[in-house]
Amino acid sequence: MSNEIAPALSELGNSQPLPLPTRIAFIGNYLPRQCGIATFTTDLCTAIAQEFGEERLFAIPVNDPGGDYQYPERVRLELEQEDVSSYERGADFLNFNGNDLVCLQHEYGIFGGPAGGHILTLLRKLRMPIVTTLHTVLREPNLDQMANLREIARISDRIVVMSQHAVDLLEEIYDVPASKIDLIPHGVPDLPFNDPNYFKDRFNVEGQSVLLTFGLLSPNKGIENVLRALPAILKENADVVYIISGATHPHVRRSEGEAYRTGLTELASSLGVSEHVIFDNRFVSNEELMEHVGAADIYITPYRQEAQVVSGTLAIAFGAGKAIISTPYWHAKELLTDQRGIIVPFDDPASIAESVNILLANDALRHQMRKRAYLHSRGTTWKMTAQAYMASFQRARSERMSRPRPAPRDAETIALDRLPFLNTSHLFAMTDDTGILQHAIYSLPNSSEGYTTDDNARALIVANALNASPLSSSVEYETLSCRYMAFLWLAFRHDTGRFRNFLSYGRTWLEETGSEDSHGRALWAIGTVLGTSSHAGLRGAAGRMFQAAAASSLTFSSPRAWAFSVLGMQAYLDWFPGDRLIQGWRNVLANRLLSIFDQTRGNNWYWFEKHLSYSNARLPQALLLAGWKSNNKRMVEAGTESLRWLLAEQHRESDSVFVPVGSMGFVAGSKKERFDQQPVEACATVSACMTAHQISGEQSWLDEAGVAFRWFLGENDLQVPLYDAATGGCRDGLHPDRVNENQGAESTLSFLMALLELRGMELSNETQQLSEMSASL
Repeated sequence: MSNEIAPALSELGNSQPLPLPTRIAFIGNYLPRQCGIATFTTDLCTAIAQEFGEERLFAIPVNDPGGDYQYPERVRLELEQEDVSSYERGADFLNFNGNDLVCLQHEYGIFGGPAGGHILTLLRKLRMPIVTTLHTVLREPNLDQMANLREIARISDRIVVMSQHAVDLLEEIYDVPASKIDLIPHGVPDLPFNDPNYFKDRFNVEGQSVLLTFGLLSPNKGIENVLRALPAILKENADVVYIISGATHPHVRRSEGEAYRTGLTELASSLGVSEHVIFDNRFVSNEELMEHVGAADIYITPYRQEAQVVSGTLAIAFGAGKAIISTPYWHAKELLTDQRGIIVPFDDPASIAESVNILLANDALRHQMRKRAYLHSRGTTWKMTAQAYMASFQRARSERMSRPRPAPRDAETIALDRLPFLNTSHLFAMTDDTGILQHAIYSLPNSSEGYTTDDNARALIVANALNASPLSSSVEYETLSCRYMAFLWLAFRHDTGRFRNFLSYGRTWLEETGSEDSHGRALWAIGTVLGTSSHAGLRGAAGRMFQAAAASSLTFSSPRAWAFSVLGMQAYLDWFPGDRLIQGWRNVLANRLLSIFDQTRGNNWYWFEKHLSYSNARLPQALLLAGWKSNNKRMVEAGTESLRWLLAEQHRESDSVFVPVGSMGFVAGSKKERFDQQPVEACATVSACMTAHQISGEQSWLDEAGVAFRWFLGENDLQVPLYDAATGGCRDGLHPDRVNENQGAESTLSFLMALLELRGMELSNETQQLSEMSASL
């Protein structure tokens, strides 16, 4: 590998800590279609499958008009070249299947529309990262070619090219920033450095010197110039045979038939060299191609134009360690420097003849050239190429993580200047006669994943709020409250004083004791029932559970379990303010939160732990609430300080858009994970800010609550709503390139909880305004 290329691949391979993408779609022609792009796409897919697993990828080829190909199983979907609707359906297919990344193989001639513009119809609709390999970069494009390539480069997260010359053209002519370009050489088979004589018997050319040109035939290949050079070559090397291997290019055959091949045979006859020329008129398999290349003493690419930034045939011959003679097209000039080949002028048979004769007369020179080419190519084997592409894919995903893009323009929009109407359809859909199911497949309840105490506790809080709201009171909501309370009663073990968490759909508990956090959430829920519900049966069951479950929270080590328990205890104390035992327990847990905050804060880190993880805002909310109710100013100060710091960490640098800490967390001194963003974080932030406003009366806290809530509605990194107004559900999270379309219990309950809190504040303000108006009258 050259000094110019090696650092680029080294940097690619060492810079990405992300997990490997699990679903990669490759768009480009595919074998058995006969073209260079089909061969490249197939070889690249095969290499990546061998290196990283077959299940990781699939292909989407483009069919030319009239094409009917028997593709292998790796092909999932086909695009029709001139049917723009097939590109639209292709985009829908890719978005719908939740692919991690798309790798596009771009060549102007394989896509429909002016300069292949139909592919933009697909690319513009994709939500996932796109890595595009450019097989042609023109120095003098026409208007359509220029516009299309610039748009492809804009949409793509990374651009892959195979030569430095292509990098230079992209920067100078197409204004593509260098930081977006990855230079990954054309892959080559990992062949041994064989003696050509080993393969010659396969072609009945034993004892002869073999010249070879292979690839699909078309007039720009310049093969006639090698034929014209043969008489001069044969004068000095009478044993030379020239093999021309490859079928006529399908596009040429469709428009001109076999006129070019016929012309070559007639030229060979007129020159008297027919007996020294072998036409192998076939599109050969990879195995056969290796034999063809292996038999060659000298490989010749006599192309007639310089504007070719990559040649797959040249790369393969180079990787096989062949002595090469080539005209000075861009890729050859770059690859054959430093005596790794011989460059001859365009359309100059005499120079071709002279170079062939020099190499055949000097075995040492020829073998030195072969060895230099072979050693240089070791870093470009398909194994290395697969690794470099995967590194580019990881880089694309990493950049989406740090610089997410808005969703495609046809995404749904929700008004941001008012609260949505209350829609509990999905809440009912997710609830059966046992409780609320944990997960959903899109908006369909996923029964196989069963239930959790975590979610039924959240659901009880929401149902209780629905019962308490004059905007939504309903006998149906009361029924929901009873169902969720019954689940918690089933989950509670009176012998241990602890809740179980995971229940299968067949009503089998999957553990003896649930997590501390699930216990804290359950305590929060039953405390809320005691504090706000007027339903005697619910209050009775909640009271018995609360008394039996509250003491266990004092044994916990999880700060979030402490916080959830504090919220539950305070809700209980709002109804029974004189219960000194619960007051004491609340204060014990709140003081633990204050203690770890004081121990950990400092060096621009104002938090309770050395990391942020999930439901973060519940910690300062619990401290604020406990401090307010117990007249502990230090708790209120610490809760305010930590919440302000958390809000600053959860704002986009350039504006006030809410960016919750991603599900991977944030460790002090490390890079903050931006994704996946979870609805539970937005909900917790809304609640904490509402509590801070209730205590201080400051409008800024309400403003912050509004910022966090609008994240649900589309004011987020992707500018796409997570709330589904049609179902009343909430999507499960925000990825760097798309939303998680599943509408599970946690996300839907988080949205409803936040909405009900804000609606309660809105109603309270309206009631106060009416009172003030009445008083003024």
